[in-house]
Amino acid sequence: MKIVLASNNRGKLAELQSMFAPLGVQLVCQADLFDGEAPEPYGTFVENALSKARFAAEKTGLPAIADDAGLCVDAFGGLPGVDTAYYCTHYGYEKSDDNNVTCLLENLAPHANRKAAMVSTLVGVRSPKDPEPLIAVGRVSVEIATQRRGSNGFGFDPVLIIPELGKTFAEMAPEFKNDHSHRGRSTRAMMELLRTTWLSAS
Repeated sequence: MKIVLASNNRGKLAELQSMFAPLGVQLVCQADLFDGEAPEPYGTFVENALSKARFAAEKTGLPAIADDAGLCVDAFGGLPGVDTAYYCTHYGYEKSDDNNVTCLLENLAPHANRKAAMVSTLVGVRSPKDPEPLIAVGRVSVEIATQRRGSNGFGFDPVLIIPELGKTFAEMAPEFKNDHSHRGRSTRAMMELLRTTWLSAS
């Protein structure tokens, strides 16, 4: 089964493709099929992921899966949330993973509470108007490190510590990270939904 991934993030594509492989599902990056991105005007992960999935399905005629993920920092009242990818641009930085990490460390410096959560919401639609989207959520409680640690992964991985492991995501091998990450959890939940709905019906 071919499914378009409603994302232009190659790191995300590689992570999800490796996890979906046992299902015999082939993920295709939307950037390889069309130009443009869906509007994401909403304040919640699930609404934005649904918007992206419907947009990709409409553009390609294929089933689509979209991920909306973000960092929810306790000291910031749950922000940056859905605005995680553009977090640093609100503070005068150009958009990049590295600048996002720099900005987070600067803004969190005065705060004693370094607790946060990484949340990943995956939404799948069979068609643009699918009335029964598949929704899978993965959430991991983390603590923000005071400096970067590790060289794997992407995004905020160098400063996201899993407290019970004492390691950042960037210090983990990819397979180990997939076992413990928010996206790993949402992907396993989505795989089960795909297996019992779309794939069992095909």
